[in-house]
Formats: sequence, C-alpha cells, structure tokens
Amino acid sequence: MTFNSNADVSGSGAKRRGPGGGVIAGGVGGLGAIAVILLQIFTGGDFSSLLGGGGGLQAGPGTESEIQNCETGADANASVDCRLAAGSKVINSYWATQVQGYRQPQLIIVDGSTPTSCGTASNETGPFYCPPEETVYIDPTFFDVLEQQLGDEAGPLAQLYVLAHEYGHHIQQITGIFDRYPSNGTGPYSNGVRSELQADCFAGAWVKGAGEQKDEHGVAYLQRPTDEQIRDALDAAAAVGDDHIQAQSGQVNPESWTHGSSEQRQRWFTTGLNGSWQACDTFSVGNNL
Repeated sequence: MTFNSNADVSGSGAKRRGPGGGVIAGGVGGLGAIAVILLQIFTGGDFSSLLGGGGGLQAGPGTESEIQNCETGADANASVDCRLAAGSKVINSYWATQVQGYRQPQLIIVDGSTPTSCGTASNETGPFYCPPEETVYIDPTFFDVLEQQLGDEAGPLAQLYVLAHEYGHHIQQITGIFDRYPSNGTGPYSNGVRSELQADCFAGAWVKGAGEQKDEHGVAYLQRPTDEQIRDALDAAAAVGDDHIQAQSGQVNPESWTHGSSEQRQRWFTTGLNGSWQACDTFSVGNNL
C-alpha cells in the first residue's frame, strides 16, 4: 500500500525504544526458534523463556525517542519505521470515525529489546499488543522472518496488515470484547483463535477504508491498494496460520491452535476487506469459524 508522497504524516506520536540490553541464555535455532516467535505473533503472550535456558530473555530499560524524518508520505514509502508510524496515524484516523470515544494506543517500534507489562518485547518475540498498557510493540525485523523464512514478500501492505491486526486487538480491548470473551485455552474454536481472526477481519476493514482517510490539508494518506499488494497481504495472513507454521515442524495439531488456519486468516481478512468491521463477529458463528 503506497502513501501519497505529499501527504502529511507527521505527529503520529510513535516512538522507537531500545536497545534494552536483551540477552538470550542458550536457545534454539532455525525453524524451532521461528515457531516460538510465531506463537507470540499478534497475541500479547510472552513465550520468550522457550528460546533459552532457564532464564530466557533479560532486558533493561531502553532509550526512547520520537520517530525521526517522518513528515511526508514520501518518507513513509522510503522507511519501514516511518511507514509504521504513518500507518498508526491512518489507522487511528479510521477507528476514530468508527468507534465512539476511541482512544489511541501507543506504538513502540522496538530496537533490540524492552521490558513491558506483557513480557519482553524484542526481535525474538515478534509484534504484540499489550492490553494493560494499551500499547503496540513491533520490531521491524519481523518482516525479515516473513520474507526469508515464511516465503512472503512482506511488502508495504503486508507490513501495514500486521500493524492493523495489532490495532484490531486494541479495538477489542477498549470495546470490552476481551472482557466478554476471555481466553479459554487453545483449539480451533477457542476464544483465542476467534479474537485473532476478528483482528484479521478488523485489519481488512481498515484496508478497505484507508483510502478515505485524509490529512488536515485534504490530501488522502494512501493510494488504493493494488491487486498485487492485496495478494501480498493475504500471503502474509497465510504465512502466520497455525497449520502452516506447524507443518514446518512436521505435525499439525488443531487442538493447540491459537490463531487459526491459513485459510481462516485469509478468509476473515477478506470478510473485512469486502464488508465492514461490523461483519467481523467471529464469536457468534459457532463451528462455522
């Protein structure tokens, strides 16, 4: 998804934090590490202890600063950090028109590692939303995992899909969805899977409406997504499906699913893309998930 070069994307409030002094004790490599990373994608759970011996990750407080050199759409097209910061501004603009009393989450772009109320945020834990802080944490190196290990191009719209998914969790937090449907373990029909698929659907709804959001000068932030960009976002959704991830380790076990299958993730993203966020009620469809 391409930003209009003259769009004003300044003032997003996004910050970069780190390095936080993260240290991994022991650890595993290859697809084993990636599988652990992907357990945490889009959740807010911390499985970092699985990456190392008894101590897992240790992180001290990191430095924090506003994202720099992020003023125009041209800047967003040229820099991943600015793209995420600008994306947060557009996503906030969309949801402010959809949810009464909407309040913005904080976006922290992680460099190295940083402690959070939901565990350590780092390039080992992947993107997540931390409900107690109402903060999205994302390390852009995750997009390298998508591209190099999972076969997705991880282009601009795929990156913004990941971000919009996390903001979907923020919508669940501030509208009380998390309270109404608390986690009830794992499995193909668990509340955890339903919440992840709903966040995918919310992301699709945002993509549909993103081209309508304009800066204070009346310039649209984003151009309409191309078919190729939509395919890339769908490929990203498929890449983080539980069945796809588990297949790389040789065994698919639906009872351990936390996010849903590749087909489900693509389908619910498309539901939002072709409809609206009101069509994203994954909690009322029974086993037709």
